[in-house]
Amino acid sequence: MESSTSLTSAVAPSDPATSGLRPLELVCPAGSLPALKAAVDNGASCVYLGLRDATNARNFAGLNFDEVAIATGLRYAHQRHCKVFMALNTYPQASKPEPWRTALDKAVDLGVDAVILADPGLMQYAALQHPQLRLHLSVQGSATNHDAINFYREQFGVVRAVLPRVLSLAQVQQVVEKTPVEIEVFGFGSLCVMVEGRCALSSYVTGESPNTHGVCSPAKAVRWQETPKGLESRLNGVLIDRYAEGESAGYPTLCKGRFEVGSEESYYAIEEPTSLNTLELLPQLMKIGVRAIKIEGRQRSPAYVGQVTRVWREAIDNCVGNPHRYSPKATWMSSLDKVAEGQQHTLGAYHRPWK
Repeated sequence: MESSTSLTSAVAPSDPATSGLRPLELVCPAGSLPALKAAVDNGASCVYLGLRDATNARNFAGLNFDEVAIATGLRYAHQRHCKVFMALNTYPQASKPEPWRTALDKAVDLGVDAVILADPGLMQYAALQHPQLRLHLSVQGSATNHDAINFYREQFGVVRAVLPRVLSLAQVQQVVEKTPVEIEVFGFGSLCVMVEGRCALSSYVTGESPNTHGVCSPAKAVRWQETPKGLESRLNGVLIDRYAEGESAGYPTLCKGRFEVGSEESYYAIEEPTSLNTLELLPQLMKIGVRAIKIEGRQRSPAYVGQVTRVWREAIDNCVGNPHRYSPKATWMSSLDKVAEGQQHTLGAYHRPWK
């Protein structure tokens, strides 16, 4: 029998009332039931998950939830005062929209706290059929300004929007100031080189779009092969990268491969593997009124989820308790770099020194 006491009580969020700051939710990934429990036990305010099909944008083999696992996860999270969001953030196809509508109906029946949607048609279905359901606009919707976000609020009742990772901190502030919709931003995890929801690179190579099939590098298209030149990764036959002995090998995605440019040089021509890490921006994000920090990584292990959640929980509590003296601890940064892509981090578009 599981104990009724979890680690959440030991790492519970600080009371923001004592600091004058609005509560900042920590939204963590759950690609499996063990990952969900790791997030909850280490202090997540909310977890987000998806079904084992193309209705969610992390449709990897061996990951995600069936109805039984969702019900179990909901009980576990709610008993520990943690919310559960369901991501239905791919786009229904004209020939067969029923799986997305059925998934949304299922989310309501199971009792999730919110659904994360990208498709306006599915939002309309939700607003008409389940007006009590809390709707969040997915990053896949690519809403980068307050007019777009307010449109979703007025038309479908969206109450929260997840911003794409292409805005500077000043631009995030402008959005927050001009919409009553709650704003959620990414705090840690892999970066996307495109405005989310607009990538066609994967479909060019595999014939399957991330926005319709739920994954940018389908496992069935991935191949690894040891060669005299090193370990090679291929996506649908296309050579993505070649790794020397002892070199860390990442999951092959077209945007983060190394390619020959010209006749002499081979390098990361589109995007170098690195992870977004905004720990140092926490005071500013709180001050401008960001409502939630999102951790990327439903495709990552429960150990990753637990480690990242634990660091961010401690950092948020530290910042809420004393925002004027807050600074990221070296141990936090080191811990996150160990699980970052390429074991390195960036502030991404949030910090633009040239602007």
